[in-house]
Amino acid sequence: MARDPSLRAVGWARALPISSGVKTARDWTREHLVALGWDRTAPDLVDAVVLAVSELVTNAHVHARSDAQLILTRDEECLHVTVHDASSRVPEPRRPDDGALGGRGMLLIDALADDWQARSCPRGKDVTACFRPPPPLRTS
Repeated sequence: MARDPSLRAVGWARALPISSGVKTARDWTREHLVALGWDRTAPDLVDAVVLAVSELVTNAHVHARSDAQLILTRDEECLHVTVHDASSRVPEPRRPDDGALGGRGMLLIDALADDWQARSCPRGKDVTACFRPPPPLRTS
């Protein structure tokens, strides 16, 4: 019988008002990844997750003009980074205009994350990016 990875999940959540700034989200996320030891086992993955958090929270604050809720959940398969905002408009990757200053955010998420999805909710939307954890360190 296959194990249900959600049975061994752990998570953290943080409300991020527009006034809090995106740096707060990056620092908070990095602290949790350091607590997991990922800074030693997968520093590039930590940077990818922090960059994705920065992009998703920026999208919530700028495009949705909304406070954001940042939720990190970890199970045996994935670190799920979810950002909820008050807009029901679901983002889609698009080909940016070469001269545009924006429009590359979801392309960036697509490149950084192992998988991502966006879904409308009764009071806004959730955008979730999945990052596979680093393999356990082997000790000889």
